[in-house]
Amino acid sequence: MSRTIIALDFSSKEEVMNFLKQFPEPVYVKIGMELTYACGLDIVKEVKAMGHRIFLDLKLHDIPNTVKGGMKNLAALGVDIVNCHCAGGIEMMKAAKQGILEGTPEGQTPAKLIGVTILTSTSKEAMNSELGIEGEVIDTVIHYAKNAKEAGLDGVVCSVHEAKAIHEACGEDFLTVTPGIRLAGNSVDDQKRVATPALAKEQGCDMIVVGRSITKAADPYKTYLQIEEDMSNGTV
Repeated sequence: MSRTIIALDFSSKEEVMNFLKQFPEPVYVKIGMELTYACGLDIVKEVKAMGHRIFLDLKLHDIPNTVKGGMKNLAALGVDIVNCHCAGGIEMMKAAKQGILEGTPEGQTPAKLIGVTILTSTSKEAMNSELGIEGEVIDTVIHYAKNAKEAGLDGVVCSVHEAKAIHEACGEDFLTVTPGIRLAGNSVDDQKRVATPALAKEQGCDMIVVGRSITKAADPYKTYLQIEEDMSNGTV
């Protein structure tokens, strides 16, 4: 199974379909706010019908009952991974999990639920001064990950630099999904805690999310295959 999730950060169905035509086989993709808000949830159904696996990245964060209802509706779409913010607390995360279980159609496998720890665009300085959370980023990430595990979640979203510590704290079967991946020489754009696919493999990341390094490549499919190889072999 692919360990690379391609972020479909587009604003139209046409862009998505033109991009996916370049791939001769189904891949794992991420559908986030940009595409969902532009096209609605129908785009999720259409991409899923094409055989692609989907990480629906909407980062739910609200009172427990609202999140439960939202997740119940999202579960009916048959996606493979969904997420919520760990900052919502243990009760909210438990409600999210319950919503997925209640909303999954009979006979289907429930989507994996992962919690967003600290965004990879957030630096230590911003976490301390703007969010009012003292200490090192990794300490907060581990704290959130432990809460997510207690709530029954399947894993977390974290940076590459925290994946190994999360596995040590929460177990090897606790899923780590890591964005902020860039190929050597690529711009880091708005990310702060970034890494290459090879480093992700070395640090024990289970799955990586790659956006612009693939979607803006001259040959997206070739780039995707190279990243998959790096994740398999860990070559730098």
